Amino acid sequence: MSMVTTLPTVGKGREPARTFDLARARGDFPILREKVHGKPLVYLDNAASTQKPRVVIDAISHYYETTHANVHRGVHHLSQAATQAFEDARVTVQNFLNAHCLREIIFTRGATEAINLVAHCFSQAYLQPGDEVLISWMEHHSNIVPWQMACQQRGATLKVVPVTEAGELRMDEFEKLLSPRTKMVAMGHVSNSLGTVNPVKRIIERAHQAGAAVLIDGAQAAPHLRIDVQELDCDFYVFSGHKVYGPTGIGALFGKSRWLELIPPYQGGGDMIRTVRFEKTTYNELPYKFEAGTPNIAGAVGLAAALSYMEEIGIDAITAHEDELLRHATERLQAIPEVRLIGTASEKASVLSFLVDGIAALDVGTRLDLEGIAVRTGHHCCMPLMERLGIEGTARASFAMYNTLAEVDFFADVLEKIVRDKSGRKTHAMSELSVVNGKREIVYPEAAAANPEAAAEEVAELFEFLDDWPQRYNYLIELGESRPAMPEEFKVECNRVHGCQSTVFLHCRRKPGTTNVVEFLADSNTDLVSGLLVLLQRLFSGQSADKIVAFDVEAFFKRIGLDSHLTSGRRNGLAEMVKRVRAFASEVAQNERTPITTRK
Repeated sequence: MSMVTTLPTVGKGREPARTFDLARARGDFPILREKVHGKPLVYLDNAASTQKPRVVIDAISHYYETTHANVHRGVHHLSQAATQAFEDARVTVQNFLNAHCLREIIFTRGATEAINLVAHCFSQAYLQPGDEVLISWMEHHSNIVPWQMACQQRGATLKVVPVTEAGELRMDEFEKLLSPRTKMVAMGHVSNSLGTVNPVKRIIERAHQAGAAVLIDGAQAAPHLRIDVQELDCDFYVFSGHKVYGPTGIGALFGKSRWLELIPPYQGGGDMIRTVRFEKTTYNELPYKFEAGTPNIAGAVGLAAALSYMEEIGIDAITAHEDELLRHATERLQAIPEVRLIGTASEKASVLSFLVDGIAALDVGTRLDLEGIAVRTGHHCCMPLMERLGIEGTARASFAMYNTLAEVDFFADVLEKIVRDKSGRKTHAMSELSVVNGKREIVYPEAAAANPEAAAEEVAELFEFLDDWPQRYNYLIELGESRPAMPEEFKVECNRVHGCQSTVFLHCRRKPGTTNVVEFLADSNTDLVSGLLVLLQRLFSGQSADKIVAFDVEAFFKRIGLDSHLTSGRRNGLAEMVKRVRAFASEVAQNERTPITTRK
């Protein structure tokens, strides 16, 4: 297949059809030449953050090398040059959104800060007890929590529009929830977890008819769709730079000037003031009223370079290419019986969430990573939506302009292999029960060695025998598949280990007939974490409490490389598991040292 294709016009035809040079686009992103675990990088985590083209990297470097100074009010050359670059970036954002004027463009740290700004300032001016804010079940946490906080502070009520099993808004329920009490409607343009493109034009029209203002969270729409805030007629629109091929820590808020004039400023400090007296401060004109302190000048320069790059490539052409990727990926995954797609709306952007029967999403993501494929796993900052769908999370592949059909096929091929390998392996989990004299008895793991040090030495020798970390990951996964089983009645809240990326239960006890021997059962819904739990059982289960407390487990983890090869989230979870075992062992050791007459 040719890497150069002519793509049709998408949307309202405001951009003529143009040739999309995929080879050129891929060549513009240096990181795509990297390898992961010795495999070519296939980056399918674009909904979390897109990679950066050379033009953005160079723009930021050039700014720092030639132009940097603080902006506004400086009379020297560099300050004026930096100010010009900063304000030119504002013009680029204005054009990208088709805002009416520059006064309506506020630079923020990203979509999250922009939503917090509006939620705080709008609520201060316009929310009263009994008023309502309307959001949906599919919102990102960034468009839930700020409105919860605003409603709690002002005595208002948060109302939520339900969604269908396919991940589409229930527009009939939206109509019912709108009322004269509705003061703000805050909705995502595109769902980050499902890819659903919401009917925001209709939402805005109906909200305005009801007298409500509207904020649209465009963090996931801006990389994929042409945005026209005047055509949409929204009151506020937000997006983040790092999702549109720009740097992190920069984003923008569009707000109609009449609203920005009416609501109070978000923060106080330099640049947002006109005059300051101890008696009273007067605020600066728009947009500076909402830009307190030294801004992210380099970030704005990088964002402008990214938006200009997207325009040069052709936003409508990007959309068409990504639609092709999504269609092909959907067809490939639908052909795998064990894969279930989550989010099947009729109109979607380039996000594909899925589950694999019998394999936790975290394990799917880990196995894909071993082949160089980057996807996102978890709840995607949409915990209420996951609860609504009756799942804990998904694996999510998300596509960008630089992805190829060949990458999609490789991703699907690897996923098929993961499914085959899983079904082909027989799990030999140790039985949780035995029957002694006709009575049910739970079996706990015995000591793997004379002491934790000896057990650690055996594990370390095995890890040294395995050539690289892909082999060690696979070993941990296979170890988890054969973990000792845990009775269901032990999977209760008091045994839940919090702070882990997956669900983990750990039940410790003092071994019957002993004074200080600790043994424990553990379980997780992911094989990788279960493998880590088996390692802990080999180190500690069946060992004396004082030896458990004395063993330097952190040094052992460092020795076998867990400190550097596990993600920070998994390291934190492992630390919580160790903390649970150590705390129980410390209690057992303390009780053993305490004379019986003084025990309570």
